[in-house]
Amino acid sequence: MTRVHGASLWNGVLVAITTPFGADGAIDRAALIHHARWLSDRGIDGIIVGGSLGEGGSLSLEERTSLVTDLAAELPDRIPVIAAVAGLTTASAVDQARRAAAVGARGLLVLPPYVYHGDRRETSAHFSTVFRSTALPCMLYNNPPAYGTDVGPEQVLELATDHPTFTGLKESSGDVRRITALRALLGDRIDVAVGVDDAILEGLRAGAVGWVAGLANALPDESVALFAAGRAGDESRALELYRWFLPLLRMDVGPKFVQQIKLVAAEMGVGTARVRPPRLELDDAERETTLQTLRECLSRRPARSGAPGPRE
Repeated sequence: MTRVHGASLWNGVLVAITTPFGADGAIDRAALIHHARWLSDRGIDGIIVGGSLGEGGSLSLEERTSLVTDLAAELPDRIPVIAAVAGLTTASAVDQARRAAAVGARGLLVLPPYVYHGDRRETSAHFSTVFRSTALPCMLYNNPPAYGTDVGPEQVLELATDHPTFTGLKESSGDVRRITALRALLGDRIDVAVGVDDAILEGLRAGAVGWVAGLANALPDESVALFAAGRAGDESRALELYRWFLPLLRMDVGPKFVQQIKLVAAEMGVGTARVRPPRLELDDAERETTLQTLRECLSRRPARSGAPGPRE
């Protein structure tokens, strides 16, 4: 496995960073860099660009590449930039993988193809082709609710046996028993990361070593503290943080998770709530519900360590 300062690339809190847009709809490069630098100062372990939360499906190939280029040049070496790879075709995914590697990506988060939901043979062929196309460590993204394909533990074992670049799995099925099954079948061969925010504590207990986090865009201090307490087995501290955080973490799995997380981040002083069509910003009722949840959580926010957020 690829190691970053003694740890696997997939260990720790990996933030699936949002993509900021200006009023003209273009990527706001300055805001992206500011946000990523701020996150890197908060103790996170890596940044994933162009994923589902990063509105990757709305980005051009050039925009995807530019996200990697900008952050790889601006972030410290201890913060790896991981490029999400997804497209309508396998050839498109391979092209993305090669371009990301050429401009400084340290790893790849590989999604199943958009739109077409292949069977097991087709799904394995897609992932295998991408894994063979790169020397970078790859994390397979398994999200059956979102993408319509389900890569189970036995299929993961087959792919891991055949492809040394396949070293991580983002498990977003929502069933933590999957992590237990993966551990039983593969041991430590594949690093498993929890891919849905509201299953992080259960996932850590089942043997996950990483967290691809969404609300960490807005609240990295609490995200890092929750992950650390869970990994250390500090049940009292972990439960305190988790129970406080859950109303916000549940936003990560709703149909408008991008809009909600962007709004929460904007309220916390990071970026704006702008999204790229066909997404639209939340309507008045949705916005008020989201903000009310945030206000209630902030009113009982636990004590934090470290420096304040950018607007505090």
